[in-house]
Amino acid sequence: MIVVPNNKIWGDVIKNVTAQDMRRVDMVFGIAYNDDVTKAEDILNDILRSHDKILDNPEPVVRLHTLGESSVDFVARPWVKVDDYWDVYWDVTKTVKLRFDEEGISIPFPQRDVHVYNNSVNTTGAA
Repeated sequence: MIVVPNNKIWGDVIKNVTAQDMRRVDMVFGIAYNDDVTKAEDILNDILRSHDKILDNPEPVVRLHTLGESSVDFVARPWVKVDDYWDVYWDVTKTVKLRFDEEGISIPFPQRDVHVYNNSVNTTGAA
């Protein structure tokens, strides 16, 4: 059973991606601000080019995407046959983690710096 809200029918485009023979896999991978951007981009391109289920045409795309709060984010967009979508998604994600670890590229997580100020007031009357 598929339930589609009425506002999606009237106000949006509905695209049946499984009706196509190929589909783009959109993935985002973040690295630390002090990591080598060119090296990370080369690693991502190598992973996409070497995966046997990723199509050569259209060519996969890797681009520096955003400068986030905690990471420098790359977008990776390979094209695959529809049936290979999840296999490629999971394979590439695992391979990126393993290669980044191997190559010394860190995958950051959100962090916050907390500054504690001690504004104590001397209440004893002593100077």
